[in-house]
Amino acid sequence: MDLAATSALLRLLSDPTRVRLLALLEREELTVAELSAVLRLAQPRVSTHLAKLKEADLVRDRRAGVSSYYRYNGELDAKENALLRALKDNVDDAILRDDERRLPALLAKRARAEGWADTVAGDMERHYSPGRTWEALARGMTQLVETGDVLDIASGDGVLAELLASRARSIVCVDTSERVVAAARQRLKAYTNVDVRVGDMHALEAHAASFDLVLLMHALTYSEQPAQVIAEAARVLRPGGRLLVATLARHAHRTVVEPFEHRNLGFTPDELREFARRSKLEVVACERLTRERRAPHFEVLSLLARKP
Repeated sequence: MDLAATSALLRLLSDPTRVRLLALLEREELTVAELSAVLRLAQPRVSTHLAKLKEADLVRDRRAGVSSYYRYNGELDAKENALLRALKDNVDDAILRDDERRLPALLAKRARAEGWADTVAGDMERHYSPGRTWEALARGMTQLVETGDVLDIASGDGVLAELLASRARSIVCVDTSERVVAAARQRLKAYTNVDVRVGDMHALEAHAASFDLVLLMHALTYSEQPAQVIAEAARVLRPGGRLLVATLARHAHRTVVEPFEHRNLGFTPDELREFARRSKLEVVACERLTRERRAPHFEVLSLLARKP
């Protein structure tokens, strides 16, 4: 952000009502009437401030029937978001705490009147409900999977292996960090079909044609020789076996990924397909999985390939 943009943002937030609105909308999506009730301000006044926040792209809205729901814009520029976060983290005020205390009662009233599902329709994945978590969904979906013998490369502390262990004949986890491997062994100690090892994804110790499924979940960004990693994965696959890759799409945000020790800036779909082709794998699918809502909007690609 340049000086002009910073000054404009600070002028916008010089009004306490706008700060209160942002604090609420970061927590929950709300209508003008609901914001008016929590803030105890007239609706026209709330609407006026919302218009200014929307003009600055700090909040966004969506239509649901006759109502408009406003929410904090989670896709702000990283520097703009960092400035807002710094301001929020350093403000401790009784008015903001009172607003926060009034919010749950309003949401409960809304749910009784409309039904929870109706209030979040079209934006459901952003909202919590008891038991409805991504972990529960993943554990449920793995019951549909039969994996055979699995190799999890760059397996981290074993969270994916834990999800798959009950559905696999065997799982071998490989990671370069002895500390991470120790954590994985602790997590997976109850599973007799899981073996956790220290190893190099560029030179796997496994014999050729040992696995039915090889996983490379966010491993390739840690390699300066990604083609070699794919070639090693292909070598240890059995005929008919599958390779599943998830990795960042090509980006230009080096400073953001440096703390995570990434060795490259992601890949294009064509690069992933070429890696598979060179390793004599058949590409089943190569596509974009997700785009993050928050700046810098990292995208995740997947590659599913099969060994003939």
